[in-house]
Amino acid sequence: MTKGVSKFEFRNSKLNFSNPNKVFWPDEGFTKLDLARFYDFVFPKLQPYVKERLLSLKRCPNGLLGKCFFQKEKPESMPADTPTKRIVHENGVRNYVVGGRKQTQLALVNLGCIAVHVWGSRAPNPRRPDWVCFDLDPDSGVFADAARAGLRVKEALDALGLVSFAKTSGKKGLHVFVPIKPGPDTDEVRGFAERLGDRLAAAYPRELTMENRIAARKGRVYLDPFRNGFAQTVVAPFCVRRFPRAPVSTPLDWSEVDPKLDPGDFNMGNFEKRLKKPDPWAKFFDSRQSLTKALKAVASL
Repeated sequence: MTKGVSKFEFRNSKLNFSNPNKVFWPDEGFTKLDLARFYDFVFPKLQPYVKERLLSLKRCPNGLLGKCFFQKEKPESMPADTPTKRIVHENGVRNYVVGGRKQTQLALVNLGCIAVHVWGSRAPNPRRPDWVCFDLDPDSGVFADAARAGLRVKEALDALGLVSFAKTSGKKGLHVFVPIKPGPDTDEVRGFAERLGDRLAAAYPRELTMENRIAARKGRVYLDPFRNGFAQTVVAPFCVRRFPRAPVSTPLDWSEVDPKLDPGDFNMGNFEKRLKKPDPWAKFFDSRQSLTKALKAVASL
């Protein structure tokens, strides 16, 4: 087993990498270096979703074993030229890492970051999101419930004239994204997600809920709107999750959002096969749409 720091060559870049053979997924045998090589391979697909976005770093230095911790401030051990954005919060100032460069992504893996947690806005306009995200979290822990909830959300968005895209969370849930033209403030976008969630929960009270208290969900799917709050994050498409089988948060065609789908079937070990198929999110950024009419429509319900 290689110990200490070694230099590895990736596509168009080199990186000093520590403990490359540390096993992050014991059952599968995937190592820290395997994770880095995956991101090296998949980065052309990941890059549009992390470009100019502020990142919160969830560091898991021992993979599935041990504990993780969040870090907002750029670590001193990252390359000196790593792009950052200074954000003033009520409780202090943070210099967030800004995504978009493969060197940055590989350096994050070296720090034990498995998933990529991104803001819904970009660094030049941190209060102007360019997507709405609905994070569907099944209290049952069963993806089938999230899939059924996702179809309910899509139906409501269709009725509002909004084009939406779905992806696996990489764990038990489903994420529904609506690409929008930057304009509404973060608070307006979060408010839109909350109001639409309230209407859906009222229409399907046995299936859906807006209760953020886990004990109050009672087997229903939580329509989490808070991924849209200022400085809140969601895992990016094409990122690996800290979960058995090393699943990848995978963009889906709506025809694939099926209760029978097993999200773990899309994983680090076989994802190259998935990428040989057409990308169901290929037109994501060409589908930016105004949220103005939908904001008014939901507010008037």
